[in-house]
Amino acid sequence: MTELTSSHPFDALTPDLLIDAVESQGFISDGRFIALNSYENRVYQIGIEDQTPMIAKFYRPGRWTDQQIMEEHEFCFQLQEQELPVVCPWVNAEGNSFSHYADFRFALYPRKGGRAPELDNLDNLFILGRLLGRFHATGAIKPFEHRPVLDIETFGWQSYRLISEQFMPPELSPAYDSLALDLLKKIDQTLSDYGPINNIRVHGDCHSGNILWRDDNPHFVDFDDARMAPAVQDLWMLLSGDRYEQQLQMAELVEGYSEFYDFDYGELRLIEVLRTLRIMHHSAWIAKRWSDPAFPRAFAWFNTPRYWSEHILILREQLAALNEPPLQIRP
Repeated sequence: MTELTSSHPFDALTPDLLIDAVESQGFISDGRFIALNSYENRVYQIGIEDQTPMIAKFYRPGRWTDQQIMEEHEFCFQLQEQELPVVCPWVNAEGNSFSHYADFRFALYPRKGGRAPELDNLDNLFILGRLLGRFHATGAIKPFEHRPVLDIETFGWQSYRLISEQFMPPELSPAYDSLALDLLKKIDQTLSDYGPINNIRVHGDCHSGNILWRDDNPHFVDFDDARMAPAVQDLWMLLSGDRYEQQLQMAELVEGYSEFYDFDYGELRLIEVLRTLRIMHHSAWIAKRWSDPAFPRAFAWFNTPRYWSEHILILREQLAALNEPPLQIRP
């Protein structure tokens, strides 16, 4: 098993540097900070003298361009203008929503509390569906110009090549290669049969960990993965359980969603495609970041023969799921 080697861009992000960065925006820190649960970027709660603490997000160097970060923020501001419950970055006196300090780009956010939503509660799914319908009505107004599209090349083929060439144990390579190629060919065929996809601006990573529920009201956070994708990308990650349960959940989401934006029922055919691509991309994401010390600590079970055996089993289940009919939801 091969490990990627590279520099660790966040090694330079010392406590003094992160506090100095926040204070460069006119705040006075009380010196207290807490590292929050984030791996792709680094996120901290920073104490501010005589004020509520703020959240400081330091972007991973080299991942997004300034233009792509600005598009993420502009999307949040547009949603906020529609009175949607999103946590937007703080804007400084110069009108900038992110700043440069040393070799980092960073943004500051107000602290918002809350818990993960109870997704087995159909009433909660109806509320989330209504909000996502409003999100997508705004997201469909114009496309991203600089942020990427969720596609099979990036999430599927590139992920397969990285894992196959650099991480898969030799004894598992034949099984993985054969299975991954069958999956990607199946996805290619499904997408070809489906035809043109209506990609819009979406959250992109709309799972329960990015939704804060408080006083019966949700707030959406972390638009770092916002991109162009089919609308159903923001719905399918809210599903759980067996097929029957998922159909009930999707029906509730769509009922609320359709009050504000037309749901394309044909996109139900894309759910297992998107799920498979996410599974492949997630493993490749950890692999690409394996030289970052935060990743071996957080994902200690990764890159072991047992992990890859289980990964292959999950992909076999996905190949079966791709051959099943889509969820049946009545308009």
